[in-house]
Amino acid sequence: MTDEQLFERAVSVAELAYAPYSHFHVGAAALTRDGEIFEGVNVENAAYPLGVCAERSALVAAVTGGYKPGQLEAIGITASPCGGCRQWLVEFGLDRVTYARADGEVVTKIPAELLPDTFEL
Repeated sequence: MTDEQLFERAVSVAELAYAPYSHFHVGAAALTRDGEIFEGVNVENAAYPLGVCAERSALVAAVTGGYKPGQLEAIGITASPCGGCRQWLVEFGLDRVTYARADGEVVTKIPAELLPDTFEL
């Protein structure tokens, strides 16, 4: 699957997001190294810090499917990942992150470009 196809998969799933407060629907599609795809959407909560970002929900779905850090290759996201999600993308060892910038341009970066000074244990 190409990065563009992965991004389009994220666009398709974004309509399933639960975003009653921001009305900002975000979708993500994570590709494993063996070709499986796990989707996620943002899920908001009235207590804002309890919401979940789309890329984290896709990574959680992959973990639930038996995948671990290093077994994921790429992710497509319909929006630029937040700082916390950037740490998740680094920690899970993805090779590529394709996302839409605020101006609508779709770009592909490596996680280290998104978070240059990562926190690692």
